[in-house]
Amino acid sequence: MNNIIPTPDSLPDANPAQADFNQLPLSPAMLSNLQQLEYLTMTPIQAASLPITLAGHDLIAQAKTGSGKTAAYALTLLNNLNPRHFAVQALVLCPTRELAEQVTQEIRRLARFADNIKILALCGGTPLRPQAASLDHGVHVVVGTPGRLMDHLSRHTLQLDALHTLVLDEADRMLDMGFYDDIASVARQCPTGRQTLLFSATYPSGIARLAQQFLRNPQEVKLLEQHEDSKIRQRFYEVSESERLKAVAVLLRHYRPVSTLAFCNTKQQCRELLTLLHAQGFHALTLNGDLEQRERDQVLIQFANRSCSVLVATDVAARGLDISQLEAVINVDITPDPEIHIHRIGRTGRADENGWALSLCSPAEQRRVIDIADMMQIEPEWHQLSALHNSDAAPLLPPMTTLLLLGGRKEKIRPGDVLGALTGEAGYAKEQVGKITVTEQTTYVAVDRDIAKEAVRKLAAGKLKGRPVKVRILTG
Repeated sequence: MNNIIPTPDSLPDANPAQADFNQLPLSPAMLSNLQQLEYLTMTPIQAASLPITLAGHDLIAQAKTGSGKTAAYALTLLNNLNPRHFAVQALVLCPTRELAEQVTQEIRRLARFADNIKILALCGGTPLRPQAASLDHGVHVVVGTPGRLMDHLSRHTLQLDALHTLVLDEADRMLDMGFYDDIASVARQCPTGRQTLLFSATYPSGIARLAQQFLRNPQEVKLLEQHEDSKIRQRFYEVSESERLKAVAVLLRHYRPVSTLAFCNTKQQCRELLTLLHAQGFHALTLNGDLEQRERDQVLIQFANRSCSVLVATDVAARGLDISQLEAVINVDITPDPEIHIHRIGRTGRADENGWALSLCSPAEQRRVIDIADMMQIEPEWHQLSALHNSDAAPLLPPMTTLLLLGGRKEKIRPGDVLGALTGEAGYAKEQVGKITVTEQTTYVAVDRDIAKEAVRKLAAGKLKGRPVKVRILTG
């Protein structure tokens, strides 16, 4: 296996002129579309992997969410497509429905350079029959979760005879979720001459097993996360085991972040922390594997649109999240894997935003902090919990509230329709309306917290797409 491990000095984005998409063997139409989408220079993962994949090699790439990895494999699979041949030519496996839908949207944007490229998401939570009908009409690219793909393969509604590109996205998380056998089964039903691209944030032993079994002489690209010191400020606090959960509330009251992602090592600890935060008046939600898909979607929507101040999650539950404007990450425990710590804190300090990475450490976890410091080449900054101010301050309320409207894509509702209803007859300024998310059967809209109740009354008194509106405030 060939190892390509770029250092910060050798990364192509260190000199933007070297990381130009125009240097890649892509069609003029695709390059023009990239320019329209304002893809001006390649991210490090794109610059390191695209020359390899466009040359036809199999690839193992270690890169985090938010690094531009979707475009890194999407440009390759689109470059290999024959739009005139209506058969599944590329297949992308994702661990969750949310990621599969994000990937589908991104590939659709990148595919605008050519007419009539059909891209279909195959995930659970929606009926099989309409998906089978779409496949029957001819699809070029399928993005799906392992379980639903297995359903279609067993019913022979999904044919992979014409496949030339197989992508395993967030492969480590799929392994965490117990999908090894499903991934292996799907891979065995793909043509042996295909190109296989594997993307993973971490490198557990199962990845090596997958690579050995299903990749042919893969090239390897490993990009360790580089965090700018000025963007993410790390602080460590020593706590006893008994005061660990209470310490989270102390940190929240002192730093007062609008959005915080709190990482726990176990589901049980997530539940206990959520109970404590609720008792102290914090607007907190949790992500865990016990949630149904609809509940998980609603939690993510509320956190992303700033209707929820704290999201409590395990690493497995939070994988694939890419939340903008995340002011703080709290490590409720120190993870035994330094790479996971780096991955956790990289959720904050995105783009031009600053972020806090606050870690609670018991005496038994001191060795883990030393390992993290060695890998990140930092001197840990230790602070005393007792020195924090505002420990008795009232919890900061989230700035937005989410309204749930019955009706979605099925009723041809678009975000512009909802924005129009709120800024038109209801009379609100567009600055009082936040993120609008339209799903198949429901629509979620974030509004300023102080207008939420009145907005419900005004929407319920009017019409949307010529129909009465059923709307309520989404809680929990």
